[in-house]
Amino acid sequence: MSEEEKVKGPASYFPSIEKKYGKPIQHWLDLVQQNKGLKYMEIVNKLKAEHEMGHGHANAIVAYALSDGKK
Repeated sequence: MSEEEKVKGPASYFPSIEKKYGKPIQHWLDLVQQNKGLKYMEIVNKLKAEHEMGHGHANAIVAYALSDGKK
């Protein structure tokens, strides 16, 4: 894979998130969308508390889901 093809930013965490938590990324993105009324860090903390997700993984999912152009 060339330097231009490497995934950067929050999406770079997706393969390890899927492997560690056993669910596809879309599952986590859907959870964020279901909680869109909450503040950013409230969603991060909810993923951490309810799904035992690490801070970096939870933050990456929320950042990606709430970025421009996402659902």
